[in-house]
Amino acid sequence: MFNEKGTGWFVSSHVRDIRPSGIRTFFDLNAAGGDTIALGVGEPDFVTPEKVREACIQALREGQTKYTSNAGLMELREEISAYFSGSFALSYDPEQEMIVTVGSSEAVDLALRAVIDPGDEVLIPAPSYIAYEPITHLHGGKIVEVADTEEEQFKLTPQALQVAITPHSKVLMINYPCNPTGTVMTEQDWLPITEFIIKHNLVVISDEVYAELTYGRKHASIASLPGMKERTIVISGFSKAFAMTGWRVGYACGPHELIAGMLKIHQYTAMCAPTIAQIAALESLQIAALESLRHGLAAKDEMMASYNERRKLFVAGLNAIGLACHEPEGAFYAFPSITSTDMSSEQFALRMLKEAKVAVVPGHVFGSGGEGFIRCSYAASLVDLEKALERMGRFMQVMQPV
Repeated sequence: MFNEKGTGWFVSSHVRDIRPSGIRTFFDLNAAGGDTIALGVGEPDFVTPEKVREACIQALREGQTKYTSNAGLMELREEISAYFSGSFALSYDPEQEMIVTVGSSEAVDLALRAVIDPGDEVLIPAPSYIAYEPITHLHGGKIVEVADTEEEQFKLTPQALQVAITPHSKVLMINYPCNPTGTVMTEQDWLPITEFIIKHNLVVISDEVYAELTYGRKHASIASLPGMKERTIVISGFSKAFAMTGWRVGYACGPHELIAGMLKIHQYTAMCAPTIAQIAALESLQIAALESLRHGLAAKDEMMASYNERRKLFVAGLNAIGLACHEPEGAFYAFPSITSTDMSSEQFALRMLKEAKVAVVPGHVFGSGGEGFIRCSYAASLVDLEKALERMGRFMQVMQPV
C-alpha cells in the first residue's frame, strides 16, 4: 500500500521541478477552443514535398525497416556534409564529426548531456527556446540567463556576457536565427562574441535549425568564424526549412571528441533515428542539391517568398493595432511588446485566447527576458493572419487592463 505521499513521491525531484512546456499548454488550450486561429506552435503550414513522401513509401515497400548505424545512414551524413559545405562554408567529416538524431531536440539533449558536469554553468541568452533551461536542469547544470534586450533588437552582446560570466561557466547555448524573437546575428555581430568565448574557454552549442529561414541576408554560423569550429557543436534538422516536423530527423556536427561523447549516449537511448525518416531526409537533400544546380533551390525559395510576404503583412499589422514589434530577420516568429496593456504576458495570452479566439504564446515561458512580450508564429496562411490581426485589433480596442 502506498503512503499518504502517493505515487508522485517516486518522481525524481529534478523532474518535479520542471514546468510543463508553455507552448504546448497553449496548444492544448487551443485544441479545445473551437474557432480559434492558432499562432502558437512553430510549425510550417507546408506539407512535406510529394517526392519525399514517395521515397519513404518506396523504402517501406522495399522492406528498409532495419536499424541504421547509430550515427545514421552514411549516405545521409555525406549529403549533410556536402550541404553544409555548399551553404555555410563549413566542412565536417561525415564519419567522425556528425551524428543523425531524433529531431534537433534530441541533438540538444545529447550535446548538453555530453558536456555538462554537475554544477557547470550554462549561459543561455534570454529570451530563448524553452527547452534549453529544463534540459540543463535535468543534467545537473546551473542555468545563467544572459539578457538579450529589445533595445539591442534581442542580439547577444559581449557586454551582456560579461555581466553573466563566472569562473564556473562552461557552455554557451545559442539559437540564431532565434526562437522566439526572429533575431539574426551577422558575422560582424559574432566577431566580438567569439573573442569573448575564446578568452573564457567556453564550449558553444549552436542550435541553427532556422539557418535557412533568413530574409535579405545569408545565415552566418558562429562555427565558421576563426577559432570556433573546434569548440562548437552545430545542431540543425529537417523540421523547419524542409517542412518535416513529424519525421523527427535532426543532426549535430562538431569536433570528433564531442560527437563521440554524444554518440555514446545516443547508443543507449534512441539507438538510431527512424530508418524511413532518414531515407526521406536524404531525398530532401538530394532534391535540394538538384534544384540548386538547376534553379537555385526553387522549393525553398518559393517557401521563403511566402514567409516573407506573411512577415511583412503581420508585423506591419501588429504595429498598426498598437502592439509594437521589431522586424524579425529570421525564422517565422514575431515578438511584439504588450507592455502598453499593463498585463503580464500570461494574462494577455489567456484573454486573447478566450476573448479574441487567437492563440499566442506568453513571452515569460522563454525566460525572464520574455516577460512583456508574446510570440506569434506567422507560419500560417495569409487569410488566417489577416483574420488574426482583425480579431487582435478589436481586442486591443475594447480590452481593459486587469
